[in-house]
Amino acid sequence: MLETLRNTLNKNKDIYIKKLTDFVKIDTHVLGHGIDGGLEDAGQKYLIDLFKEMNADNVETEDMQESIIEKSIKEYNEGNPNHNYDKRYNVYASFKGKSNKSIMFNGHVDTMPSGDVSLWESDPHSADIRDGKIYGLGACDMKGGLMAGIMAVKLLKDSNIELPIDVVITAVADEEGGGNGSIIAAMGGKKADAVIVCEPSDREIIAAHMGFIFFRVEVKGVSVHSGSKWNGVSAIDKTIKIINAINELEHNWLMRYKHPLLPSPNLNVGVISGGKAGSTVPDYCKFETCVHYLPNIMTHEQVVKEFTETVNMCAMGDSWLRDNMPKISIYQSGGGFEMDLNDPFVDVFKKSYEDIYNKGAKIVGSPAGCDARTWRNIAKCPTLQYGPGSIKQCHTVNEYLDIEEYLESILLYANIILNFAKQ
Repeated sequence: MLETLRNTLNKNKDIYIKKLTDFVKIDTHVLGHGIDGGLEDAGQKYLIDLFKEMNADNVETEDMQESIIEKSIKEYNEGNPNHNYDKRYNVYASFKGKSNKSIMFNGHVDTMPSGDVSLWESDPHSADIRDGKIYGLGACDMKGGLMAGIMAVKLLKDSNIELPIDVVITAVADEEGGGNGSIIAAMGGKKADAVIVCEPSDREIIAAHMGFIFFRVEVKGVSVHSGSKWNGVSAIDKTIKIINAINELEHNWLMRYKHPLLPSPNLNVGVISGGKAGSTVPDYCKFETCVHYLPNIMTHEQVVKEFTETVNMCAMGDSWLRDNMPKISIYQSGGGFEMDLNDPFVDVFKKSYEDIYNKGAKIVGSPAGCDARTWRNIAKCPTLQYGPGSIKQCHTVNEYLDIEEYLESILLYANIILNFAKQ
């Protein structure tokens, strides 16, 4: 049967490639990390037409709703509030199989903006093919993976192989804004007996990723002319004290926590702003930091508690800050993800991979978060991340996807469907 799939893939590969290039040509980028909205609508309409062309048994849409995100934040500490959802929605397609067993392929339709177009060798939406690669915004992150999951169903159909199990496709919006699309899908009850999140993975199976929390800390001071600095209070100087304190917290985490697939927890101060002029003592300073923490070893609540206590303890030791406590807020967060490697789905994936590549699969963790956490933690589904392309191509100028790797992923996904049915 695998040989039949290979032959059909080779015969129809130009069709499968064109489906992807047509998808990449559609501009679906988010605006302001989703806060200001997104352009997913045209991409979702393209997929709806494709699903109907493939005779999907059911195609449906689900609008993005702030109330669901609020509920998810309350119940799971997951979600990113106050996004603009005008013309933004998820698309779900289902293909019935011989049994009620099911597998889901999950991917996001939105991309990051192209940035400075003059830096691109070809138009970001040209889907230019050269040197065996498709160049274009979203080709790797992650229209290639999503389309590979869809084309896996088409490959089986084109091979006249009846689907042995149900296949569900969840094409979601607003992932680049923190994952709200998959959160809404999972909160609404979408699930399957196994889920593949088709994000790029360098031909490795990703079974874990870090959790993340973005903190904003705001510090007050007293503004005076720098010539009489002693009469004021520099908010920047006070902020530096706090940053030094949280760097010590990071060091303690590095010493205490280890994970077999992931790096140690870490903390990055990525933004700092304050002051108006070199001749003025600054009366305000803020910094923003992202904390990456380990799944099943550390918790969201623990990280918030330890970060907050560290900032407050530092402030209590300072005569000014003690009476002018820093303001701490969280503006984005997502849980960690970890798959039980003893789950039978892992064995199915490993066998299917070996069938295609004639070698064992490497199972790794990723420091970058993705929607795998949602399907594992909220929907409670066995979940793995695997998709064509490299994380090095995500959010970059001249983004590309290797065509051969895209086609291999279609074959692998189809083989997983067949092998999961036998499990």
